[in-house]
Amino acid sequence: MATVMDFEKPVLEWEQELDKLRELNKNSDLDLTKQIQSFEQQVQEKKKELYSTLKPSQKLQIARHSERPKFLDYVNIMCEKFVEFHGDREGMDDRAIIGGIAKFDEKSIMIIGIQKGKSTKENLEYNFGMPQPQGYRKALRLFKYAEKFKLPIVTIIDTPGAYPGIKAEETGQGAAIAMNLREMSKLSVPIVSIISGEGCSGGALGLAVSNRVMMLEHAYYTVISPEGCASILWRDASMYAEAAEALKITSKDLLELGIIDEEIPEPLGGAHNDYNVTASAMKNSIKKALEELSKLSADELRTQRYEKFRKMGKFIEQ
Repeated sequence: MATVMDFEKPVLEWEQELDKLRELNKNSDLDLTKQIQSFEQQVQEKKKELYSTLKPSQKLQIARHSERPKFLDYVNIMCEKFVEFHGDREGMDDRAIIGGIAKFDEKSIMIIGIQKGKSTKENLEYNFGMPQPQGYRKALRLFKYAEKFKLPIVTIIDTPGAYPGIKAEETGQGAAIAMNLREMSKLSVPIVSIISGEGCSGGALGLAVSNRVMMLEHAYYTVISPEGCASILWRDASMYAEAAEALKITSKDLLELGIIDEEIPEPLGGAHNDYNVTASAMKNSIKKALEELSKLSADELRTQRYEKFRKMGKFIEQ
């Protein structure tokens, strides 16, 4: 049974009532077809209203949903072929970051993403989507490969942040992310990034210095997790809902602030309800962005990327 979030309980109750009505129609002599159709329409309208007025803290729950599509799900649906590259050439293959060459819309691209698992075993393999320095170095190696062979780059990001363990710090976590930020800014090929779930802190930004940054409708993108922000500001992580509101983490807020370029719609209720529909919408947005960026020269791509990030940070003085 699919995981039901607290704010979705009314939806579950509506659907249970609808199922009862269908069962009664099936097992009795009554013809309730019109009543069922009317109730179905009412339920659909209520669901649309519910999911269009979600609070940031509720979107946070959808972004973290355990059944939400992962990076490899999107790759398998969007790409005709995918050849994974392994390792950072310094002794480790960080499984939290996966990348390689893919055939996308009959063209070759470099696609790189942060992978989470769907089970405890998979989450341990992928370190819960928290990359280590070796993962960012692997990504950098693939960026340079794409640069050499003139391949457009697509990154798909879903991370609660870079791995905060002592070993990661000892092996240069901050330096690895900073190196990616610097080198991505200098690449002469088109770069498109999509925040597909969680986009938290430098762990997300290390793959998102791009010409186009897009977000799925119920994803979030922020400098710090709402729980981390609440712990710092109020010494109380349980105040994460207030922090989520203040941080402006949703796609609509970030689109208005100019942090992202596009919001990609999700199926009603979230991406976990229909992988194919979500992947199709994502593919269309990527295809459109790459077509537009392909018209720019190497210098224009670098300049556009630089100016995009320099313009970020709107504020109001009072």
